[in-house]
This record gives sequence, structure tokens and C-alpha cells, in this order.
Amino acid sequence: MNDTGISGGIVAQPNDSQDNSVDDGDNRRWYVIHTYSGYENRVRQNLLHRIDAMEMQAHIFRVIVPTEETIEIKNGKRRTVQRKVLPGYVLVQMCLSDDAWYVVRHTPGVTSFVGVDGVPTPLAEAEVKAILRLMDQDAPKRLKVSYQVGERVTVTDGPFDSFEGTVSAIDHERGRVRVLVSFFGRDTTLELDFLQVTPGHSRPAGR
Repeated sequence: MNDTGISGGIVAQPNDSQDNSVDDGDNRRWYVIHTYSGYENRVRQNLLHRIDAMEMQAHIFRVIVPTEETIEIKNGKRRTVQRKVLPGYVLVQMCLSDDAWYVVRHTPGVTSFVGVDGVPTPLAEAEVKAILRLMDQDAPKRLKVSYQVGERVTVTDGPFDSFEGTVSAIDHERGRVRVLVSFFGRDTTLELDFLQVTPGHSRPAGR
């Protein structure tokens, strides 16, 4: 399996003087492969099947689609969703060789390795750790909301329940939103939790 598409048929090895391995004591590195959009999980399954069928377990170790859990708040409801961190890419931990390159590159759905002049470039240790940290189940979850500054919303909880107002600011880190409401003819700014408002005119304004 020496048809790598690289001059000489030999896959260039990483520079040993640069330590970008997450694992000590061997030559395994993390590489990035590009896939057709929306095919990341299918490519992962295809590659895992090829690794088993071609007995490459000693050369290709892990295949992951980087994702993170995101808390999505929409219409006053909170739900946890999986979001792809790098859409269109899959990470592969492997010892780079002609055979390993061939197995990965010719997996259905794989369009290329990420690298320079056709030579796969390994990720730096800091990059790998940052991606794996995002995938940690115990990591703080990111908040995703559908509200926008200037949008009309209805308050659904607290002393201003059922009042309508306009979003004036959004604090994603704290999960808070500022809403400008009219109270006795005067504008009042409320700071509320994302779950205390809902978009549009779903409830009657005022009390």
C-alpha cells in the first residue's frame, strides 16, 4: 500500500525535535481529516470498520468527531444538545505510515488529510488537549439562546410576569438577559434569567 500520492511513496514523519504528542513512549499523533459536510459520524463508523477489517488496531488507535454539550434555551425551555466543534472534520490518533495513510485516506467520505503539500500535519499537544477538554462531560456547558438585542419578548416569571418588553442586552456567560419594559408610562430595565422570558407575543401584555 505505497500509493500515498506523495513523491517517493513515503509518508513524511513528524519532526522528532518537536514534541506534539499527547502520549509518551511511541510515535502516535493526532491528525485531522476533512470529510463531506454532514458525514462526520458516518466517516467515523466507516473508518472503524476498515481498521477492524484490515487489522490496523496497532497503528490507528482512536477516531473521534469533536462535539460539546450545549444548553439550548428556546421558547422558555432548556434542553441539552450535542454541537460539532469542528464541522467537516474528524480527528484520528495514529502512527503515520504508508499503510495507515492508505486505510484512512481511502475511507469513503474522506476528502483529504489536513497538512501542507499533501503531507499530513500532526496537531500540537495544546490543540488536542483543548479539543478533548471541550468534550469533557464535566466541563461547563455553553449556553445557546435564540434571543437577539431589539427583539420583543414576554416576561414569564416574577413580579413583571406577562409584561412585554424589548431585549437590550444579553449576558451569555451568566445566562441573563436585560429587558426594557414600560411600567406606569416609564421605561424600566429588568435583569432576568434566560428561562424567565419567551419570544414574541405568546402571552398578553400587562396585568
